[in-house]
Amino acid sequence: MKKSFNPQFNTPPENFCKEEFVKLNSRGLRGDLYQELRDDKPDIAWESEQLAKSHGIYLEYNRAMSGDEKEWIYMIRFGIPGGGPISRSQWLLFDELSEKYTVDPEGSSSLRLTTRQNIQFHWIKKQNLIPIIKTLAEAGRNSLNGCGDNMRNVLGCPLSDHSDLFNARRWAQRTGEYFQLPLDPFIEIFAVDPHRVDKPAASFAYGPNLLNRKFKIAFSAIHKNPLTGQLVPDNCVEVLTNDVGVVPIVENHVVKKFQIYIGGGQGERNGKPSLACLAQPLGIVAEDQLLKVLDGIVHVHQAYGDRQNRVWARLKFVVKKMGIAWYRDQVTAKVGFSLEPPDSTLDIGDRHLHHGWHQQPDNGLFTFGAFVETGRITDAGPNGRLKTMVREMVNTYPVDLMITPNQDLLFTNIPPTDKESFETDLRHYGYGFRNSKPYSRLRVLSGACVGRDTCRLTYTDSERFEPFLIDELEAMGWGDLAESVGVTGCERQCFRPATKSIGLVGSGFERYQFVLFGDETARVQGTPLIASNGEELYLRSVPREKVAQVIDVLLKFYKRTAQPGEGLGAFHRRIGADAIIGHLKENPLTAQLMDKPFNTDCMIV
Repeated sequence: MKKSFNPQFNTPPENFCKEEFVKLNSRGLRGDLYQELRDDKPDIAWESEQLAKSHGIYLEYNRAMSGDEKEWIYMIRFGIPGGGPISRSQWLLFDELSEKYTVDPEGSSSLRLTTRQNIQFHWIKKQNLIPIIKTLAEAGRNSLNGCGDNMRNVLGCPLSDHSDLFNARRWAQRTGEYFQLPLDPFIEIFAVDPHRVDKPAASFAYGPNLLNRKFKIAFSAIHKNPLTGQLVPDNCVEVLTNDVGVVPIVENHVVKKFQIYIGGGQGERNGKPSLACLAQPLGIVAEDQLLKVLDGIVHVHQAYGDRQNRVWARLKFVVKKMGIAWYRDQVTAKVGFSLEPPDSTLDIGDRHLHHGWHQQPDNGLFTFGAFVETGRITDAGPNGRLKTMVREMVNTYPVDLMITPNQDLLFTNIPPTDKESFETDLRHYGYGFRNSKPYSRLRVLSGACVGRDTCRLTYTDSERFEPFLIDELEAMGWGDLAESVGVTGCERQCFRPATKSIGLVGSGFERYQFVLFGDETARVQGTPLIASNGEELYLRSVPREKVAQVIDVLLKFYKRTAQPGEGLGAFHRRIGADAIIGHLKENPLTAQLMDKPFNTDCMIV
């Protein structure tokens, strides 16, 4: 029997969940954080843990340790709107602090790039939180809005920062500053010098209990092909996976309008009715109206979204229940003018990864996009000395750094005369190779979230599984495949696996649910493998040791029967779920996995 989907919109205060009361009683996100971050206990109280998230701090524990006694550790997330630019001095601070404070049980330090263009510190002890956050805040990089019920880091195409057509990065920065939480509590808690941080001229009115849940905005880009002059839309940010997506519209070679999409989101919740979906078009706005409309969209959700059931508190559930027309009416009433009807033919573009060389239109210098497997910058492992490499490159060349929404790193402002030596120096540190073999096409298109052992939410490995999964698939002969595999350790889906050719979502320890029907362009929302009767869910809990085998069976079926030029996702959508299920049932390598389908009681359709 399907579980009911009954959100309580416009929630009366007497029905608020406990997290809402923590925010209301926090004295502006202060609570007891000042005292608790300075005492001798390794952890913090549950109430402080909720407030710490808005300051960019997650309380974690070492998931690899067994027993009742927990080794408490922390993660700090620094939002970088639009991915940068990160100056040489700022990067060297990140690098220095991570060398000192992020040492893992194997003795290695690292920095973690994320799909929201953040930088994360892992394996932090409580006594080191304040020195890290204070130091970087005073250098222009704070952790405010890193987590919590507020605007999260605003995405923007980093390559557009040198565009002569449209700078999505600059709009991401402007929007991020507007939706930044009040700085005064942050300055007090972390003893930040107030003269060394900038307060925005105008800010969103959060109110005492902030937003209903996290809120995500992204700006896509559009580039001009330097050889043909053709306009190329760039969806590196996967704009439709956000609560709000903003897509530029070019008219007479100028961007003066934007199409806004709302209601996207990939996170789900096991055991609760939920859904992953792409955003829907809301309308078109002029550039001078954009920030006001964004403010209106967030205010409507702030007032109306569910504050009793956190599982249904995201914007996508309001849009699902009330419809896009209803939401448009609410925004119109809030901002005082009507939005232009959306253009259903507007092309948002494919997912661009920005690897390799790109000339910067505004100054003739070059950007080099470096693939960073699973976003982990470290000297440990078989992918080269990446941490030393980045440090030495910023010390050698006049570059700034940018983080991409695919966990990679851009080196910008490289003179044309330095291109050859730049690549030579990268190779000196082992860049471009894993176990002495060049990165395959499949590897650079794929990726994973953090997963165990430092994420408290995850069920299983993702970052520590995906590289070895690609090793297996390469050994099977699939390395040249222009498709993507996305892996996350739980149903929050931080790497957005359902928009990849094959998605793997952790469903238990060393078990993964397959998500199909998405593709490498990131234009399509993938779904679990559900029979056409809507009642039978397959490949819900595939053991880790069987994952590569299932993928191999799927890829051989695809190669044998696909139409010329047809991608894997398009092939799956054309033949449908029943044909895939039938093939897997008939194949002796996968037949046993298909014996007992799961129910679909928690699927919202």
